[in-house]
Order: sequence, then C-alpha cells, then structure tokens
Amino acid sequence: MSESRPLQPECLPSFNDVNRYWDRTHETWAAKILPGEYYVTTSQEEAVATTLGSCVSACIRDKVFGIGGMNHFMLPTKSIHGSDDWMDSAARYGGYAMEHLINDILKAGGNRNNLEIKLTGGGRIMQNMSDVGARNISFALEYLQTEGFEAISEDLGDIYPRKVMYYPATGRLLVKRLRSMHNDTLIQREQAYQHDLDVQPDSGGVDLF
Repeated sequence: MSESRPLQPECLPSFNDVNRYWDRTHETWAAKILPGEYYVTTSQEEAVATTLGSCVSACIRDKVFGIGGMNHFMLPTKSIHGSDDWMDSAARYGGYAMEHLINDILKAGGNRNNLEIKLTGGGRIMQNMSDVGARNISFALEYLQTEGFEAISEDLGDIYPRKVMYYPATGRLLVKRLRSMHNDTLIQREQAYQHDLDVQPDSGGVDLF
C-alpha cells in the first residue's frame, strides 16, 4: 500500500458486502453501489460512487455530523398482477429505497432535521423504450415533497448516463455526464434490474438490497 494512501475506513456492519475500493482519480476510499443498493458511511474519508442510466440516486447526509450515503433505484415498469396496482408497487419499491437510506443515516447518529438532499440521474438512455427515467425522477421529487424534504440541488433527466461520486462528510457531489458508452454493460445491468423488479410479486416481503 502506498504511504500516501490512508487506511481504509471501517464500514457499518450492514454494508460489509458492498464493494469498497481506493479511487486513484479522486484519491479517496469509495464504496461502489449497483442498482438496488445503497450505502451509508460515518467516515470523513469515504465517498460513495455509482454509474446511473435511467436510475436515480438520492444523496443524503446530516450536514452537521457528516453522516450520509447514497442509494441507486428504479421503479418497476409494470406489475405482474396488472396495471391497476402499478402505483402501489412503484411506491413500495421506491419508498423502500428512500426510507432505508434515511433510516440507516438516522440509526448511525444523524438527525432528520439536519438532512441535506441532492438528486441525480434519470437519463433517457434508451430512446426506443418508455421513459423510465422520468418516472423515477417524478417519484423521487414527490417522495421528498410528501415527507417534507426539499432537494438543495438536482441534476436530472436528459439523455446521458452519469458517473457519480458523493462525499457525505462535505456534501460534495461530482457528476460526469457520459457522452458515449463504449459498451452496453450499464444498459444490460439496468435491464436485468428492471426485469427483476417487474417479475417480483407485489405482496411478498421482497428485499431489494
């Protein structure tokens, strides 16, 4: 290990399975989350990273104590029980992603009154498909309004995938719009995630994370 590289911060016990690595570009330890995952850190020396297509990430932190994290979620596009209960299904999956992130921040020592929120993602990266990103954006904004929160910044929509790096200790959010994709890994990953959401039974106790 390089002498200039700090020791890897300890993670909260419930996030032991999340991929954590040394990011040479930004010279920081980071946790990389995939679709359906989220991560919370109490460390001043750790970022959270992901790559977004149609999915949305909420970056949330306690601005006083620097405890925070990020999720990476998408709504199902349909329900196996028919279109009538799509909204119930969407609210359940989207709400799960938001509530678990917020609750884990609070359990780690955060205060609801101190929460600072930023949103990014929701690009329409597949022109021949329905605008999944727009639905994800609408849900995230409606969720915040319903819960009495407000995003202090947003980078949402458009047609580009995004690389995201979030620093909960400071609230710094770096977003790089990807003008071209050299492979279809991101699209395949999101399509697989979307398929998993669409075929899950609406009434079961499904764990997304």
